[in-house]
Amino acid sequence: MSNHAPSNNFPAGYQLPEIWTWEQGNGGTFSSINRPTAGSTHEKALPVGKHPLQLYSLGTPNGVKVTIMLEELLALGHHGAEYDAWLIKILDGDQFGSGFVGINPNSKIPAMVDHSTAEPTRVFESGSILLYLAKKFDAFLPKDHTSNTEALNWLFWQVGAAPFLGGGFGHFYAYAPVHIQYAVDRFTMEVKRQLDVLDQHLANNRFLAGDEYSIADMAVWPWYGTLVRNEAYGNAGKFLEADSYTHLKRWSSEIFARPAVQRGRMVNRTTGEPSEQLHERHAASDFETSTQDKI
Repeated sequence: MSNHAPSNNFPAGYQLPEIWTWEQGNGGTFSSINRPTAGSTHEKALPVGKHPLQLYSLGTPNGVKVTIMLEELLALGHHGAEYDAWLIKILDGDQFGSGFVGINPNSKIPAMVDHSTAEPTRVFESGSILLYLAKKFDAFLPKDHTSNTEALNWLFWQVGAAPFLGGGFGHFYAYAPVHIQYAVDRFTMEVKRQLDVLDQHLANNRFLAGDEYSIADMAVWPWYGTLVRNEAYGNAGKFLEADSYTHLKRWSSEIFARPAVQRGRMVNRTTGEPSEQLHERHAASDFETSTQDKI
């Protein structure tokens, strides 16, 4: 009797081995940094700036969540939310340096250290950082029991849903070395279902938790808001017929217009127009003086 999984009538091709073995550099955009083990690969201390909050990140959707939150807090007058944002170049393997792994053993951006506490507090995973900051500054998390719970519902929805968008659809649509119809179809179907979930909810709600802008919106917008603006994975918005999700587009446009969102999406960004790339952020004035078109 074969120990292999059943074929399910798939076309002839890859045959599952009894035990998987890693073939290093097996194709794809991120093959040079993907590996099946955890831990650091080299010694590298992280820089520490002058502000209470030290962020180590990159301007991906997960990184943008946090920089939007920090800029929104500063816009509200929370001076304790001043931060240094250090660039972590994931394609160079910065996330595997010993200093970064000491903050986030999962070696994923973003990671943050709060130096305002008695002992420095490490915070990793973007959803955890948003919730930590909301509690620390008592902001962007509704007080009302129902709305508070709704905000957390959508925050955790995003944490669970985004891997289907990024690691699933985004990978097989934009980054895989070959297009595999089964994979593209599987994840496209799921992403369109998720877009419909958001669109139907936003038909009756201004923001995800109701009438109040919250960390739920900050978590979802960098992923799904930019997707319906056709700013993710090349021409993916057209491929997914994003224009048909009218309520989601309305919500996305309203959030995009917020000044703090405009600033937050620039921080640690290394793609797009040079005027919209602020590789590191150490002061509010950096938005005027240190974007890539000015240095």
